[in-house]
Amino acid sequence: MSRANIYRFFPSRTAINSSVCGLVVQEVAEIALAIARTDAPASKKLADLLVAIHRHSTRRLAEDKPMHELLVAALDGSWATINAHNEDILAILKALVREGLQTGEFKVDDADEAARGIITAFLPFFHPVLVEQRVQEGEDTAAVHAQISFIMTALGTSDRHAPASSPKG
Repeated sequence: MSRANIYRFFPSRTAINSSVCGLVVQEVAEIALAIARTDAPASKKLADLLVAIHRHSTRRLAEDKPMHELLVAALDGSWATINAHNEDILAILKALVREGLQTGEFKVDDADEAARGIITAFLPFFHPVLVEQRVQEGEDTAAVHAQISFIMTALGTSDRHAPASSPKG
C-alpha cells in the first residue's frame, strides 16, 4: 500500500501511530482479561497477570524495538490510547482485588486504592523505559517474583501464587 493510500484512512502520521499503539495495548488488555476470567484463585490470577504483562513488555523490547519506541513516545505524550489502556488495566486489577476480598484471599480496606498500589509497585516491570533499563542492567526473573510476593504480602494474602523463580529471563 502506498503512502497516499494510507493517508486516505488516517488524517496524519500521529493518527497512524496512535492506531498502531492501540493494537499493541489491546493485545496486552486481551491477555490480562483472559487471565482474569480463569477459574483460578484471585491471587494466582493476579500473579499470572503481572508475569504475563512483564513478559509481553520484555519480549516487545527484544523482538520489536520500533514498537517499543512507539510505546515510549505514547507514554511520554500521554496519548489517549495509552490513557484508555491504563484505565482498562486498572479496572481489571480492581476487579481482581474485589474478587480476592470477597473470597477472603485479600485483606485490604479499599480495592481501588490497592489496585492503584499494585500498578505503582509493579511499574518497573511493565513501563517500557523502566523495562529497558532493567534489561540493560541484566534483570533476573527473581526480581519480578520478589515484587509479586511483595504485592501479595501488601494485599494480606498468606497464599502466594507467584511463580517459582528461575535464574534468568
